[in-house]
Amino acid sequence: MIHSLAEQCRKQLDLQRREFLASSFCSFGSLAMAAMLRREQSATAGPLSARAPYYDEAPAKSVIFLFMAGGPSQVETFDPKPLLNKLDGQRRPASFGEAKYQFVKADAKLLGSARKFTKRGESGIEVSDLFPKTGGCIDDIAVIRSCYCDKVVHSAAQYELFSGRTFPGFPSMGSWVLYGLGAETDSLPSYVVMADPDGALEAGQPMYGNGFLPSAFQPTMLSPGAEPVRNLNLPSGVSLDDRRATVDLIQNLDRLDRSPLDQELAARLETYRLAFRMQTRAPETFDLAQESKETHELYGVGTEPTDDYARRCLLARRLVERGVRFVTVVSGGGPGNMQWDAHKDVEENHLRMAAQVDQPIAGLLTDLKRRGLLDSTLVVWGGEFGRSPEAQVGRGRDHHNLGFSMWMAGGGIKGGRVVGATDGIGLRAVERPVHFRDIHTTMLNQLGLEQDELNFLHLGRRERLTLIHGEVIDEIV
Repeated sequence: MIHSLAEQCRKQLDLQRREFLASSFCSFGSLAMAAMLRREQSATAGPLSARAPYYDEAPAKSVIFLFMAGGPSQVETFDPKPLLNKLDGQRRPASFGEAKYQFVKADAKLLGSARKFTKRGESGIEVSDLFPKTGGCIDDIAVIRSCYCDKVVHSAAQYELFSGRTFPGFPSMGSWVLYGLGAETDSLPSYVVMADPDGALEAGQPMYGNGFLPSAFQPTMLSPGAEPVRNLNLPSGVSLDDRRATVDLIQNLDRLDRSPLDQELAARLETYRLAFRMQTRAPETFDLAQESKETHELYGVGTEPTDDYARRCLLARRLVERGVRFVTVVSGGGPGNMQWDAHKDVEENHLRMAAQVDQPIAGLLTDLKRRGLLDSTLVVWGGEFGRSPEAQVGRGRDHHNLGFSMWMAGGGIKGGRVVGATDGIGLRAVERPVHFRDIHTTMLNQLGLEQDELNFLHLGRRERLTLIHGEVIDEIV
């Protein structure tokens, strides 16, 4: 009986061993198959291959971010405050609470606004006389008057605006969008930044960067001036066949020791391919002379002070028209007063800065709409914070993060609406506060992306654009 029991145990162990070997064989085979499939996919579909959005029928396919660097004043642009004018020259009443500033002194007085606000469009939204032409498009615009963020220092606030973090090293929203949706064009860069020709900003190029995302999702920085892409045309004496042979040689040499998991090398190879395709197919995209005289006049091309920003806005339209996912058009660069950073004289600064961008922005919205592109292009306007209700150095305003204005248009956004409100002097968002993370979440939502699903494993943590969960601004979508 004991012998019989032992024999049964031995047979059971043999059966278990056979099952283990069989299952292990299948598992190893699955791993091998997965590796083969990955190699095949890498050879045919790069990291920028177009991907379907998470949500069906997402309205937006691309984003144009009109970045007003330095921080435009809410009370001079889209948030009229009659009470602030009434209290001009007085100390802030204690009932409004406290605020932390960089340069405003404890005994500073409130500064009224010299701007005039007029109800515009069928919606009757009040818009400053700094933006008379943009005001003509107000029925397509959703104004968010209750924005706030966490920092009052330029660099930290700029990082937060672009990446959801207050320090460098994290991917910008443009890189996240490209990572989530891939590219719709193989002859143009799909994430483009057009900086202001007056110089760099406090946060520098890292605020636009891909952070820890693979290099394939980095931005392409276009050059200021009349030649946004240098060396775009083939050099004299170099034929198209010669350039093709050079690119093929480089790619073949790189492939000799290429692993399908080497994302950095894949990104570099894609850069070579993109550069070749741009030289053969993209020059016409950057040739604004192909546009009509009427279009140039609509944007303000060829006249001052609008010419530079007009050219960049017109190019932004031409880029999204050809499948580019994300375009940032920066207004403001270089030191202090060359941005919307009105520490000394808000009137002089904002009159000058708005004169450069008002007509180009209105031209962009008008042109997108008449071409049927506004429905699929989300346009976002704003800076890294607003300006203080108190005066600094007589007629200037300090950085201010507790309440300021941004706006969105197109891409499924309901225009002719106002979301939220600041208090009577424009100090603090008191009705429907909207953080940068809510701007990010709403942008992703319009593109068919979801903040939790759009993530990347970095140092053992699933990172996403929003550090803390953002909310979709339901009132405008």
